[in-house]
Amino acid sequence: MNWEKLYQMQKTLDQYIEENHQLTDVNVVDEKILALLVELGELANETRCFKFWSTKSASEKHVILEEYVDGLHFLLSLGLDLGYRYSPQTVHPCNTKTEAFLKVYSHIEQLRNATNEATYSNAFHSYLKLGETLGLKEEELMDAYHSKNIVNYERQDKGY
Repeated sequence: MNWEKLYQMQKTLDQYIEENHQLTDVNVVDEKILALLVELGELANETRCFKFWSTKSASEKHVILEEYVDGLHFLLSLGLDLGYRYSPQTVHPCNTKTEAFLKVYSHIEQLRNATNEATYSNAFHSYLKLGETLGLKEEELMDAYHSKNIVNYERQDKGY
């Protein structure tokens, strides 16, 4: 996966948002961490993996993929703000979707409490493990990221 290409796309989008909202020189790391947690919750809700009391099926894969990519936008953006890049590692899926979600939540909280390269890398890695556990493929992620990036620009232009 060409992570640097995604970081560059995210940087351009972030600059566009910062200029449109007069956020140049404003630190929004905490807001982005909260946004990432919210997106993670929305993703979990679409998978329904924790809803042991329900027989309703998970959302369609394209919905899950879109929610996943929303979180990826914030992870990339956080890396840009903090000055870190994800270093590819071998990703192995977790045993269960619930386990994968809980690991991501834990690693994001660790990142919030100690923003360093290791905690960023752990959060990113666990997010990718979640994607693998959900059955998402690299090519799908890249295509979905590109599509959502276009939507994000359109939303900015419409005052989203």
